Amino acid sequence: MYLIRYSSTIFLFLLMLLGGCKPWQKLETATRTFIRPLPATFPASSDTANVAHVTWKEIIKDKGLAALIDTAVQNNWNLAIALQRIKAAQSDIFFSQGVLRPKVNGLVSSNLRRFGLYTMDGAGNKTTEIYNDRIIPEDLPNYFAGLQASWEVDIWGKLQNQKKAATARYLASIEGKNFITTNLIAEIANAYYDLVALDNMLLITEETISLQEQALEMIKAQKAAAAANELAVKQFETHLHNLKGSRLEILQEISLNENRINFLLGRYPQPILRDKTIINQEQPIKVNIGLPSALLQNRPDIKQAEYELIASKADVQAAKAMFFPTLNLNGSVGFQAFKTSLMFQSPESFAYGLFGDLLFPFLNRSAIKASFIKANTNQIGALYNYQRVILTGYLEVYNQMLVLKNLQEIYEEKSREVNAVNESTAISTELFKRGRANYLEVLITQQKAVQAKIDLVSTKKRQFQTTINLYRALGGGWR
Repeated sequence: MYLIRYSSTIFLFLLMLLGGCKPWQKLETATRTFIRPLPATFPASSDTANVAHVTWKEIIKDKGLAALIDTAVQNNWNLAIALQRIKAAQSDIFFSQGVLRPKVNGLVSSNLRRFGLYTMDGAGNKTTEIYNDRIIPEDLPNYFAGLQASWEVDIWGKLQNQKKAATARYLASIEGKNFITTNLIAEIANAYYDLVALDNMLLITEETISLQEQALEMIKAQKAAAAANELAVKQFETHLHNLKGSRLEILQEISLNENRINFLLGRYPQPILRDKTIINQEQPIKVNIGLPSALLQNRPDIKQAEYELIASKADVQAAKAMFFPTLNLNGSVGFQAFKTSLMFQSPESFAYGLFGDLLFPFLNRSAIKASFIKANTNQIGALYNYQRVILTGYLEVYNQMLVLKNLQEIYEEKSREVNAVNESTAISTELFKRGRANYLEVLITQQKAVQAKIDLVSTKKRQFQTTINLYRALGGGWR
């Protein structure tokens, strides 16, 4: 009867403890935020294939640029740091796996105890033989050599969820490295096309300087023949000095861009080998946009955010399990004696022990609740970040599509402008030689010709860069 009564009391006490372990029920409603779906298609696009599945070596045909990218993938410092993050995240998985298993340690210990004579142990030891008619000494040594084990039984899945979170963060670190790789390739390609465009702008400027020097000599000759005045000479000289200043600025930009590429390659300044004629080629590829849903699988930053969201959910489940009791099993087995010479006599010195603890969180529930609130808040933040990254990816693709389409039309107009201004330059120069046009008309026409040619090169460069940026926005480059 007493046994039933005490058992019932203990059972009710456990139910009260477990019944109070539900503070998350009011908090979990905050996580019920739905992910907004992506649009079914991109505007003005009917593609179903996606260029992101094509490797960057199939996209970039320029051998010089491909060699630079290969070097960067091997030597870039950001990638090297990302690889170390992956190793650190992998070690977290190993740690969480180890926590799930029982811990077994070799143990060698010694201690000395003296019991008070007016205690049960002390009084009993005073009259008890321990070995060969020898009474237990007042100062009692104790030596032990064997194995000690402990194991937290994962009843509520706390440790499993910690392992799941560690695994998800490991996968997120891999996607983070892939995202760095994608951006690195795009950044090197953009810098390379900047460099090639600057080379062509330098060539245009130097050709114009040569023509301007010839024109200056001609206007000086006309002045000597009283066919022109000093103002005309100074105007031509001013334009010539302006062109030479522009050339110096271009040379400076070339050096800065070379150093920018060298930094991405993880090396000190040195010349960058490049094909200066690539700017005159057609666009490297035809970009297939595909469906927006493909971004979820192809963009490393979206996959990274998804794994971070999975990890945060596992963190919430692990934090929830902290409200429940913890079952720990402890044991030891080995040899024990009060003298080292008797340590390994079997079975007399053989010893073992097995203990079980059921720990109920009671007074520290506020700390556990705070930990759960933090995990829950992090989960909501991870969800918002996931939706933000998806929206960012969609808009990047959409914007690059619009830019690429407009650049093609702009390039066609710029080509017509260059053809027209070349004809104007030839006509104005011929008229000036015959005295039917003044020097200002020649200067204005030359200035327009230089600017039109530079704008054409700049537009072509932007076409190449936008193609690469669209490829990156779709999630290409890391494969």
